[in-house]
Order: sequence, then C-alpha cells, then structure tokens
Amino acid sequence: MNFRSRVILTTAIAAALAVVLAASASFVAARNALLHSADASLQNAAAGVLSGNPALVDGGGTQVSYYIGNGECIQTRCLPANNTIRTIAAAGRGERIQSISVGSITFRELVVGLPTGTTLVEGQGFTFRSPAPLAAVFTENFSGQVAELHKLVGTLIIVAAGAMLIALVLGVTLARNALHPLEEVTDEIEEIATTLDIGRRLDEGGADELGRLRATFNELLDTVEASQSLQRQLVLDASHELRTPLTSLRTNASMLTYLDRMNADDREQIALDMTMQVDELAALIGDLGELARGERSEGPVVELHLDECVEDIVDVARTHARTKNIDIDLTAAPSRIEGRHDRLERAVSNLLTNAVKFTPEGGHVRVETFEGTIVVADSGPGIAEADIPHVFERFWRSASSRGLPGSGLGLSIVDQVVKEFGGTVSVDRDPLLGGARFTMRLPTL
Repeated sequence: MNFRSRVILTTAIAAALAVVLAASASFVAARNALLHSADASLQNAAAGVLSGNPALVDGGGTQVSYYIGNGECIQTRCLPANNTIRTIAAAGRGERIQSISVGSITFRELVVGLPTGTTLVEGQGFTFRSPAPLAAVFTENFSGQVAELHKLVGTLIIVAAGAMLIALVLGVTLARNALHPLEEVTDEIEEIATTLDIGRRLDEGGADELGRLRATFNELLDTVEASQSLQRQLVLDASHELRTPLTSLRTNASMLTYLDRMNADDREQIALDMTMQVDELAALIGDLGELARGERSEGPVVELHLDECVEDIVDVARTHARTKNIDIDLTAAPSRIEGRHDRLERAVSNLLTNAVKFTPEGGHVRVETFEGTIVVADSGPGIAEADIPHVFERFWRSASSRGLPGSGLGLSIVDQVVKEFGGTVSVDRDPLLGGARFTMRLPTL
C-alpha cells in the first residue's frame, strides 16, 4: 500500500470513528431522554397513589396493578408477574424501574413495595387499605418510543453511511492536494538520482515541513558534492605526488642495464636512491590511507590520560631526535580526554616528526600538555606568515621544505584528527625557541 492510500485509509477510518461515535452519542441521548420522560410519568403516578391524589393517577396512559407475594394480581386485568414483582411484593418494600416485553409490546414499569395497611387510591377516587404486603406496579406502554428509537437507528445509519462516503471523497481529494507537493519533491529527487546531477538543487519553498525537507536534501547534496570534489582533488594530488618518486625510481631502474659498467660507488648510490624512493612511496601511500580512512578508525573511543599518552609518544620521538643531537623537553600536567588512541598518537607523532625534521642539529624541541592542550615548539626556521594559511592543506610544502623527505600529508592528518576530536589546531612562531609552535586544543572530561 502506497503512502497516498495509507493517508486516505487513515482519514476514512478517523472520519468513520467520528461519525460512529456521534451517531452512538445521538442514539444514547435520545434513548435516555425517552426513558427519563417515561420514568418521570411513572414516578408521578406512584406519588399520586401514595399521597391519595387521584388526579395524579388518572390520565397519562399509566396503569396501576397490585400483586401479592406469590405473584397473583388482585385485579382482573394485569400483566404477568415477574421475579422482580414477586420479590418486592413478598417483602413489602423496595423500588425498581425496568423495561419488559409482552409479545410484541414493550412496557416500562415501576415496581414499588407497599407494607400491610397502606392506604391506596385508584382511579375515580376509589381508596382501600392493603390487607398484606403488596407490590404496586405502574405500567406505561413504551412501544411507541421503541419504534421511534428504531427509526432513529435507521436514520443514523443512513446519515453515517453518507457522512463516511463524503469523508472518503474528501479524503481522496485532500490527500491528492496535500501530497502533490511531496510527489513533486519525490520526482525531483528521483530525477537527480537518475541523472546523477548532484549540482542541481531543489527549490526550498516555504518554511513548512516540505521546505525543511527540501533544505535538508539540498544540504545533503552540498555534502555529497563537496565529498566528491575532495575525492577528485585527492586523486589528482596523489597522482601528482606519486609521479616524482616513480619517475626517479624508473630512471634509476633503467640505469641497472648499465650495472656492469659502473664502479662500486655508483652501484651503491643507485641502490641507496632506489631504497629511499621506495621508502618515500611507502610513506606516501601510508599517509594517503590514513587520510582517506579519516574518522572511520577502527580503534575504540575511550577515556585517555593525555599526559601519559604524550609521554609515551615523546619517548619514541626522542629515539629519532638523538640522531641529530636534538633535546626534547616535556612538561606534562594531568588531563583527560575522550577519543581513539591510535588517532591521537598519529597526530602528535606527526607534529614531533615535523619538529625534529626542521630543527637543526643540536637544537631543541619543547612539548607541553595541560588541560587538553598540546604544544609542540622547535628551534627551527619557523613558518613564514604567508605560508601559515596553507600548512594544513594536503600535499602543500613550503619552498624551503621541498628538498626534504615527506609527503606533505602529515599536517593534514593532524588537522583531520583534531576535528575528529572536536578540537582546534593553530600554528605561530614560538617566542622562546624562535621556530614553529603548533597548539592542539582538545575537549576535556
């Protein structure tokens, strides 16, 4: 069943329930009004008998009969006694109003218990004293009211059927008109899905629910278009960056055909160059994989003691820094964050690798961590003001660093990790060491 059919069916069911409830309420109200009128007439007649006022007994179509405990009527023309009459007559007390049917005729009767010696009055002013406990039964023919109720039921059924038919027609009409804008949106989305034209946008319309749907879908298209643009740019950048080491590797590989004509030093140099180029390719491919993986890291999100994590990463970095006689000073104050350990390790390692790479031999690197903040500063040449806006771009390398090993993706990965953690990263010049200073700020627990 499609959405339009469900809307029509729901509307029809709701209308049907409303009509049925209204018809039932009308029937109950009419029935109660008729019963109340008949009961009032019976109570009025009973008041006349007990008060000795024959005017209240005569007229109105109310008949009075008296029954003794065994159900026998002391008058000549009476309706058959039932259990209620026998019980009340035997006790001489109590009162009950009920409906009874005799053949095809319906009566409404009031049964009142009378103790021995009660003075009673009948029509025409005749009075007598009850010789034993009795039941006075006041009866009124209710068949006319029942017939009217039956007619009312038939009328209500016809009205309800007509109302439900009208509701169904209105439901179809309203559903068609109400869902027409939604069908237009669906058609536009299907056309975009068929043509793959993600540059197209929906007309956002008003501020209603459909307008919100159109705006949300346009935001989704913006995200998809931006993602595709980034993917294309990543492929182009990767192709460009891979071309240089591959060209050098191919050149060195072609030199192997002249290997027997080279001396030992040349052969060793070619082997070293090829090894370095393969390492460069491997590092570039690894960085590309890390960058493409992004937030889909498989590591669990856990609570991390930032000071302890940074201490472990610095210990590893010191091993590489010793080859250049570089000191790494660490100041760590306890703080806790939440995230993936492998991603944090990669980001801080990239900052330390950059600091060691650009710090001259015998220089210094300073690392601080406190309240979710990590600062990595070095005594290298620093970053020019004009280059700062570009340092976190993929494959970007300053003019002074293009002769150094690296893929140009390290700082892009740092930026990606920091955003994954919900933090920020910035770079400026360190006032103490004079080189670059990177500051990562991450939300704390």
